[in-house]
Order: sequence, then C-alpha cells, then structure tokens
Amino acid sequence: MNYAVIMAGGSGKRLWPLSRRKKPKQVLDFIAGETLLRSCFKKLTSLFDYRNILVMTNADYIEIVREELPELPSFNVIAEPVVRDTTGAISLAATILTKFDPQANMVVLSADQILDPPEALQQAIKDALSFVEKNPESLVTFGLKPTFANTQLGYIKCVNPVKCDVCENSVYTVDSFKEKPDKATAEEYLKEGDYMWNSGIFTWKAATILERLREFLPEIVEPLAKIKKDWQTTAQNTTLNEYFAKLPKISIDFAVMEKASDVKAFELDCRWIDLGAFNSLADFIKKDDHGNIVVAKKYEMLDCKNDVIVSNKDNHLVAAIGLENVVIVHTSDVTLVCNLNQTHRIKELLEEIEKHGGKKYL
Repeated sequence: MNYAVIMAGGSGKRLWPLSRRKKPKQVLDFIAGETLLRSCFKKLTSLFDYRNILVMTNADYIEIVREELPELPSFNVIAEPVVRDTTGAISLAATILTKFDPQANMVVLSADQILDPPEALQQAIKDALSFVEKNPESLVTFGLKPTFANTQLGYIKCVNPVKCDVCENSVYTVDSFKEKPDKATAEEYLKEGDYMWNSGIFTWKAATILERLREFLPEIVEPLAKIKKDWQTTAQNTTLNEYFAKLPKISIDFAVMEKASDVKAFELDCRWIDLGAFNSLADFIKKDDHGNIVVAKKYEMLDCKNDVIVSNKDNHLVAAIGLENVVIVHTSDVTLVCNLNQTHRIKELLEEIEKHGGKKYL
C-alpha cells in the first residue's frame, strides 16, 4: 500500500519572532491564511487515504499538529522525543509502516516547502510510486531545474533520462549529490545543465530504506528493533523515549543517499520555495516599486528601499523612514529589527535572549 510521511519537526528559528517554540513555522498562516502544513497535507489528500498519511513532528508540537490536521487519526501524528534530523524521522516512520505493512511504499515530504502547481507534484509522486513498485530496490528523489546559481541549496547531478513504461515523466539516474556550492561552482552547475536542485522529497519501499540504513548505519539496528517490537503496546512511549535518542543525528542525504548505488530521480516541473528565512518571501510576494516586501495590514514607508516588513497584528501600524536592506518583524510581544544581510544570525540572537532570561520570548 502507498503511504505519505510529512516531516514537520523543524522550529524555523530564522523566522523568529513569528515562529516560536510553541508555534513553529509549519503552522504559521501569515502568508495566505493557510499554514504550510495544511497546504502540504491538502496536496496529498487526492493521492492518499487520510489513514495512510503520517506526520512526524517534535514532541513539543504534537498537539498543535493534531489541531491543525483534525482529519488525521491522532496516532498518525508521531512525536519524536528528541531531534535526530531526517534520518531519525524517516527511519522511525519506515519502522512503524513495515510492522503493519511489510510491502509499504513511502513518500517523504517536508511541511515547510511551497510547491505550485500541486498537479506537477502529484504526477511526480504517482510516477515515483509506480516506479518503485516495479523497481523495489531503487531509491527515488526529486529534483528541480535551477533557475539561478543558488548557493543555499544542495544539487543532484542527474543523467541518462529514460522513458518509464509506467510513468508519465522520464526517470533519471542520479550520478552524485553536491553540497551547497560557492557562487562560481553554482554557476558552472547551471551552465552544464545536468544539475538539479535537491528538493529533499523521496519515494521508496519502506523496507528498502531500512535495508540501506542497516547497511550504512548499523548502529540503528538495535534501537529500531526495540521500537518496532513495542510499538502499539503499553511499553511504546517508554521504549521510544529510551531508544530513539540512540539513533545517530544525521541527514538522510549524508546517511544513505550519497552512498547508495541505485538512486533515481524525477524532475518536479513546478515552482518550489523553501520558506527558510525572511528574504525567501521575495520568491512569492510581489515587491513594491522600491523593492520592499510587506506582509502587514497597516504600514507607512518614506524613502525606504529593499526592506522587509512583517506584522501579524492587524491593528498595529508599522512606520519606517529612510531604511534600506532592513527587516522589521512585529508580533504582540517582540519586535525584530535586523539588517537583511544579517538574518542568518537570528539563531545566535536567540541564544543570547535565552542566556539573559528571555525564554518566554522564544
């Protein structure tokens, strides 16, 4: 049977103060009145029964996610006791699925991505599921043709596209994975034409990804076996809390995808945005004539250029004069003012806030 797994455990620190420990970025609705998590979920409902959609999230977010997706059975929202990167979330989901369905096909997506139009994603998922059903040893990823020399994304080199008799789209062989490149390397990738942006979306047999994990990370075997044995018993939570923490903290790309031999890719022919920071708002919110991006009900600006203003308080006026390359983010209890080129330091700022007793603002 086919299953979808939504990874929704990230905190979104680079979107603070909108994103908080108790309200992570995947449940923010400041863009179009719909959260990223619900948008992702809705894209999947035409392909998967509600009972076949799992959400992996941080233990602190489990009730928030259940409230956001009331259609899902409560036990389909699974809390990770500690952060163990994508390998932890994926290996736990695959372990649970194979306990009840050894032949499970598994699609993995992240809740914090914007993909448009949804039909392109849905067709690519259909193709990938059909492909892994006929090629059960393959691991499938999804790439996007780069539109500029992006240095903030990983790349995959995709070669030898062939037509698949059960797919609408061609399937590529993944020659290699490349980490975030410098500007010159990114420009070379763009010129060469064989490279796609790495979307972080995957499809495989749940049993196959577990086989590869056992091959490349043998230390996961015992913890996952213990968790599988006790899942949906009275010992489930105790065992999960004890053994999930023993899993290595590593991304699935580093753990498996860069080492595996039979990796294939489908191209996602759609607009793709990873909402990771305030400057990424420029990818889907139109700038004014002076290059400003504004997500606020009430604002006034004089002689301002290339600024980002965000407010989630409809009755609060944000006013600015003579600013350039500045981010202003207003909430009920925090106002952030930051140079646009310094937003990568927000995590550093949060550490200072916590150190000085400001935990309630996090």
